[in-house]
Amino acid sequence: MSLARLCPGCDLLVMPEVAKRGHSAYCPRCNTRLYRGGTSHFNGEFAIALACLILFIPAHFFPLITIRLFGVMIPATLPSGTLTLASDFPAVAFLILFCSSIAPLLVSLSVICAQVSLKFRYLQLFRTSVWIIEHLKYWAMFDVFLVSLAISCFKVQDYADIYVGPGLYSLVTLQILMSLLITKVTISRYWEAWQPEVEHKADELTTHCHTCHLTQADGERCIRCSSPLYKRMPHSVQKTWSYLIAASVFILPANIYPISIFLNNGKRVEDTIFSGVASLVKSDMTGIAIIIFVASIVVPVAKILGLAFLLLTIQFKRKINHLQRMRIYRVIQWIGKWSMMDLFVISLMVSLIDRDQLLDFTPGPGAIAFGVVVVLTMLAAESLDSRLIWDNYEQRTK
Repeated sequence: MSLARLCPGCDLLVMPEVAKRGHSAYCPRCNTRLYRGGTSHFNGEFAIALACLILFIPAHFFPLITIRLFGVMIPATLPSGTLTLASDFPAVAFLILFCSSIAPLLVSLSVICAQVSLKFRYLQLFRTSVWIIEHLKYWAMFDVFLVSLAISCFKVQDYADIYVGPGLYSLVTLQILMSLLITKVTISRYWEAWQPEVEHKADELTTHCHTCHLTQADGERCIRCSSPLYKRMPHSVQKTWSYLIAASVFILPANIYPISIFLNNGKRVEDTIFSGVASLVKSDMTGIAIIIFVASIVVPVAKILGLAFLLLTIQFKRKINHLQRMRIYRVIQWIGKWSMMDLFVISLMVSLIDRDQLLDFTPGPGAIAFGVVVVLTMLAAESLDSRLIWDNYEQRTK
């Protein structure tokens, strides 16, 4: 029989129905998935994670594409742009490397480590592994990188011939497997395998553990994972406002200063995000211009405005449209990573176009500010406790 538990999205105490295989149980108030039906298949997740680790080698070391520029064959591997940027723009280079390589690598490794520690009962390794899976899965951006690669190919097609490399096939396969892995892995299931919640019977079910998602009575530490317990994320509103205000400050130089500098036969062209979109429209690349405009201008602004709206409704104790606000929060979480597209395009263009004084492509100062905006808005979305949206709903219904 299923135990009552607090919904991690809105803190509603629910008694989950037994879900069949292939189905999931959702919170009736905020529509957060409580658990997935069927038995756990950790072996399948282990196999997918292992396949991802194997594919990391060809995806990173074999050329994704090769261009022929002025009779010279120039290959582009996944980390080549990062290496080129590292000397002059180390912070931007690290952000690109983290999202395109480090985060997905850590997620894949953590799935394997979680299952190894589950078998040999290593609590610290297990807790660290599942934390990495839960928090870094949003930073694994192979899908964004692949779209950025397609945009880069359109941009260089007027200057060079393009050839598909073996690394691209590996990267596409790797993205499919990573998407499947992230979809299949459920943190609560791993903690259930570590120690089922039926072993913990409490007279009161008032607190939800943010680490292992066990519902229990009030206390200083979780009775299952020993993590600190708190009803709401400490200083959630203050942290989110801090990230948001900082992002709002940096979004101005990100749009005012050049994000890229292109040198063509001695002619220097500095493009801001908006002027770059305008030049794409003039070059009859309207589709790409729309994608860049949405990802680099609309999405960051929408995230800032959306989070500011949620924070204001929380602080002014807005008593209506709770479900709509929850949907806004989920959309903000999902779209956050797509702002990285422009930085990925820059890293690819840097690795492909570097022919001394004939053709040269380098990031501008706006790229640094834009990278800061991307990181701060993603951290802001992660620091906001969604249950705060529902607190006054609970007060109204008592």
